[in-house]
Amino acid sequence: MSDYDLKFEGIMPVIVQDFETREVLTLGYMNEEAYRKSIETGLMHYYSRSKQRIRMKGEASGNIQEIKDIMIDCDGDSLLFLVGQKGPACHLGTKSCFREFGKPAGRSDIDYSMEVLLELESLIDKTRKNPRQNSYTTELFESGEENIKKKVGEEAVEAILAQGRDRIIYETADLFYHLLVYLSYEEVKLSDIMNELSKRRKK
Repeated sequence: MSDYDLKFEGIMPVIVQDFETREVLTLGYMNEEAYRKSIETGLMHYYSRSKQRIRMKGEASGNIQEIKDIMIDCDGDSLLFLVGQKGPACHLGTKSCFREFGKPAGRSDIDYSMEVLLELESLIDKTRKNPRQNSYTTELFESGEENIKKKVGEEAVEAILAQGRDRIIYETADLFYHLLVYLSYEEVKLSDIMNELSKRRKK
């Protein structure tokens, strides 16, 4: 398929099917940047209309989609991707985002707050690259690796010693933030951690 056949006018709908079973997994959207990243990496990237950013499928959950083949429709304004799906394709924990009418939508007990971590990771990375005045995050980066590690250790201890549910939540949130700063300093992404956890789950 030639790139010249594609007609990107903002965003383009993409249908995703399981390569082996041909089950329809999801309908998403791509802009040209998401398409390029998908081709370069061999992994599905989408354009999130709600977040207005590019996201790799599975960047938080580890449920990546490996591209096996691509088909284009007759008008060149939509694509069909055949993928190898790792884990559920749907954020509700089911293999496919589609279901029969009248059937339950899947698990309702899943906490999707991972998106908050991704947004915080993005903000921290931006602050590292573009320091801001009167920013605690900038101060941490400027204090150096050893101090950042020290802060992560201190926050871990405070989370462990916290008494009561509310305090545990508060201190753990502090720990997550400082850990993300450390990961950013070392140029490690959350997706790297999730991919490692995914490998361990398979074992």
